[in-house]
Amino acid sequence: MPDSFAAFVADRLDRLLRYATALTCDPQLAQDIVQDVLLRAQQRWSRIESMAAPDAYVRKMITNDYLSWRRRRASRTVAATHAALDALATPTADPAGPHAERDAMRARIAALPRKQRAAVLLRYYEDCSDERIAEVLGCSAGTVRSHISRALATLRAANQVTEKVT
Repeated sequence: MPDSFAAFVADRLDRLLRYATALTCDPQLAQDIVQDVLLRAQQRWSRIESMAAPDAYVRKMITNDYLSWRRRRASRTVAATHAALDALATPTADPAGPHAERDAMRARIAALPRKQRAAVLLRYYEDCSDERIAEVLGCSAGTVRSHISRALATLRAANQVTEKVT
């Protein structure tokens, strides 16, 4: 058992960390969540390993841990920090345009409500269907579509405001 868990972690740790980082918009928080989840998964590995998709189950654990009440304060702090940094930044020509655009989009995504952020990430980063996202978030497929629609409208509006400023 421990050898199969070690192989699972060695094979998927980078992907799990990337997923958690995209979800939380904070690398340190992502590392904490993945570490907590992997510790819990190791204790239940014999049951998780026998599932049809242990990787999907562990990703669901990461999503649930992020959405849990214990992490709410940390995610609000990250969003507030990004918003404060954006307000202090003065517009200048940035030679690293693509990096600046990516960071700006991350800040906009970080400002989304947590379930909207999770739905968008599961759809566009993990390429999950509405039904799979609904299963992970514990809601209906219609609610998933609503979360994604509202999130995209918010991101489009924020992008238009940014374009007018620059």
